[in-house]
Amino acid sequence: MTEIVYLLFPVFYAVLNAASYILYGMDKFKAKQARWRISEQSLLIASLFGPIGALIGMQHFRHKTRKPMFKILVPAFTGLHLMLVLWINL
Repeated sequence: MTEIVYLLFPVFYAVLNAASYILYGMDKFKAKQARWRISEQSLLIASLFGPIGALIGMQHFRHKTRKPMFKILVPAFTGLHLMLVLWINL
């Protein structure tokens, strides 16, 4: 059972980060088109579960980089995830 968890967790984590990255790209595209947008709360929740994708999405799409909440929380979430990975692997 633990072997399955060790195999599926990285895949699940990669999917969460990819989804977060895609959400930032979609919101930037919609902002340029002056269309309905993804809420900031939804983007932050996606950042909590997929912070690496969110951070890369922020930089790649240059989206939400001026918002103080995003400038602080997304790197903080990334650091938290990195600390958890290091703690789990010790």
